Amino acid sequence: MGKPRNKRSLLMASASTGLLSGLVLATHAGAAQDEQTNVQNLPPVEVTAPPPATVRRVAPPRPVARVGAPSSASPRTRLYVYPTSPGTGRGIEVDKVPSAINAVDASQIKRTGSLNVTDALRDNIAGINITEVTGNPFQPDVEFRGFVASPVTGTPQGLAVYQNGVRINEAFSDAVNWDLIPTAAIRSVTLVTNNPAFGLNALGGAINLQMKDGFTYQGAEIDMMGGSFGRIQGSAQWGKQVDKNYGVYAALEGLHDNGFRNFSQSDVRRFYGDVGYKAGDSEFHANMGIAKNDFGASATVPAELLDKYWGATYTTPQTTSNRVGYLNLTGKVDATPTWTLEGTAHVRRYEQKLVDGNPTDVQECAIAGLLCFGDDTTPANGTNGAQLVNPYPSGTILGEIDRSTIRSTSFGVSGQATNTDQLFGHDNRFVMGATYDAGVTRYNATAEIGSIGENYVVSGSGVFLGATGTPDPIAGPVSLRTVNQYNGLYAMDTFNVTDAFAITGGGRFNVARITLEDQLGTALNGDHTFTRFNPVIGGTYKITPELTAYAGYSEANRVPTPLELGCSDPARPCLIAAFLVSDPPLKQVVSKTVEAGLRGTRELNIGSLGWKIGGFRATNHDDIVAIPVPGRTGFGYFSNVGRTRRQGFEAEVNIKSPTFQFQASYAFVDARFLDALTIGSNSPFADADGNIQVSPGNQLPAIPRHRVKIGIDYAVTDVWKVGGNALFVSSQYPVGDESNQYAKLPSYTVFNLHTSYQVTKNIQLYGRVDNIFDRRYASYGQFFDREALPNFTNGGAEFTDPRSLSPARPRAFYAGMRVTF
Repeated sequence: MGKPRNKRSLLMASASTGLLSGLVLATHAGAAQDEQTNVQNLPPVEVTAPPPATVRRVAPPRPVARVGAPSSASPRTRLYVYPTSPGTGRGIEVDKVPSAINAVDASQIKRTGSLNVTDALRDNIAGINITEVTGNPFQPDVEFRGFVASPVTGTPQGLAVYQNGVRINEAFSDAVNWDLIPTAAIRSVTLVTNNPAFGLNALGGAINLQMKDGFTYQGAEIDMMGGSFGRIQGSAQWGKQVDKNYGVYAALEGLHDNGFRNFSQSDVRRFYGDVGYKAGDSEFHANMGIAKNDFGASATVPAELLDKYWGATYTTPQTTSNRVGYLNLTGKVDATPTWTLEGTAHVRRYEQKLVDGNPTDVQECAIAGLLCFGDDTTPANGTNGAQLVNPYPSGTILGEIDRSTIRSTSFGVSGQATNTDQLFGHDNRFVMGATYDAGVTRYNATAEIGSIGENYVVSGSGVFLGATGTPDPIAGPVSLRTVNQYNGLYAMDTFNVTDAFAITGGGRFNVARITLEDQLGTALNGDHTFTRFNPVIGGTYKITPELTAYAGYSEANRVPTPLELGCSDPARPCLIAAFLVSDPPLKQVVSKTVEAGLRGTRELNIGSLGWKIGGFRATNHDDIVAIPVPGRTGFGYFSNVGRTRRQGFEAEVNIKSPTFQFQASYAFVDARFLDALTIGSNSPFADADGNIQVSPGNQLPAIPRHRVKIGIDYAVTDVWKVGGNALFVSSQYPVGDESNQYAKLPSYTVFNLHTSYQVTKNIQLYGRVDNIFDRRYASYGQFFDREALPNFTNGGAEFTDPRSLSPARPRAFYAGMRVTF
């Protein structure tokens, strides 16, 4: 790394997805340190600026990063770049990006004290809201501008997520398992909007994770923390640059948490490693990761049970087991001073096992001793096709334990070329690339008949439900093989009309083929192909050196997932995320987005000031939603529901200095249906058929309109820091109230505090208090079937409150120690 310098060099900050030819400046301390980032939270690399061109029409050599360049070397320049494509190379200058800029750095992630990156996204990006739909803090829904990236199988996904240039939305349902992401190894996160180059699911944007490697992180760190609800967690990371050509990095994380709810324990185990090689203008990396995680209590709870006990659960067991292993290869070569070639190859193996206790449509028949389905005359069959005999005494409350497994193997390759030759004597940046991703999934599901006790625990009988229903089965075991093949071809060009004005144009052509092969019959067989070209156009204008205006328009699409295609017949609904029964076609969702805004930076006496304000409008055509079937717990189907619209604006201001950091933001999201429709619901306002009427202008549920965030950190002394943050989220309609007839879930405000003390250069003690006022609130709600089970806490009477809620974590105390080497 060379000798430490007394004067800070000029830096080039980058938020691209991985391979960067540059040097991260070391601090004077020999211990591992987080990178210093600019006011926009972008991490730095050192670059050598080109000499000024004497003739404008001659393309100057591109800035080249050098390792350990002496202070007397060529002058350096400061640029801030942002990803504009899923490739692994350097992005474009921030001032040329015709969309909002959202970034989170490693220090902000560390400040949360969490092994879940979504906590840092919630605290630091204005438009993001977190809801614990599963009831577990390590499997949250991330909602941005009304679009969701969720781990819940069956949730329509509207955000793409990339890790080191590889899309990690799971093959079967496009779900995003946040618990599988190695948080300690994250270098930075950017949320790219209004850009179709990121492919499928980027309706609301793409969350782009850039990971650490041996060139960007040197040293070692051990972090241990414990606290409320039996929380014990630890992480260790180590990075080293060997000579000038090799870099090695590894991170290991582990966590156990008993949870505040019954049966809500969590165990997280993750490893990530990277080996890199750099020579001249070329750089290559191999990185891999594995994870083995287990979670409990993955469901909402009737509000009346929460009134009795905040840690209540409803119909257990509810467990999730996630396993993943992946290997990524990336390479970048500067073929000429103006051409950069990049490529990636990846393979990923993912397994998920769900065990879910539920009410059941199996009931006693009119003929004593036999079981029926849906009524007292339709036989409930076993796996051998014969009608089931009731294994319990008459009058036993019946339930079922639904088990499902997903085993996916996905692989893909991508290539990208970037050219920075001048065009007509003006600076120009042209990017073109191609991607191919494929995934093979085997999905299986079974249902075991059980009994439900007064603690809502479902105990299995060993009797399994077979193909049941006439004339066609509507329940029973499922065995399905699916094949996804996604192809993409994209091109983007940014042309500098003047030094202040730049225009961007381009697009991406997507081809998706999804094949379903029923392993037990033919009902699920299907072969679907979707194509779409998504354009983008935009521009930026640098009004002053500290103020930039931007505007842009783009289109994006997502295709129906194998899960949605396998459960889309309203005449034959399925137990969503468990039993698939039919395969009629669905249309792909197309989103058309426009956004515009202003952003600026300024150096003040107290630090660097950054601010931004912008508005957006996204209209989805043929949007897909999950529609429940009233009176049949858990059953539903997926359907296109016409047009929906999400619009709003975001404003943020932050100040960053060595001793003081402040951030405040406000986001407004207005999400509505644009077309009338009739859908099923467990709403108390549903008609005799269990339907509600949705009118144009009704708000989409589970999307709060207002989000306010404030955070502050202050260095009281050189070794003692204190800080805190506050979060306000406004009221929202519960899921199932698409007609907006029921009362909204109340708004909530949460305050958190944290502090740290640097005992020595290498040892830091820290602590935090979450939800310091112990506010009891629900971040998510939905309607449930009140007649499915009695309210055992009220003498077995029927539930009267139709809401089932996801309770937020009570006040919690944590303390830890961080040691660096």
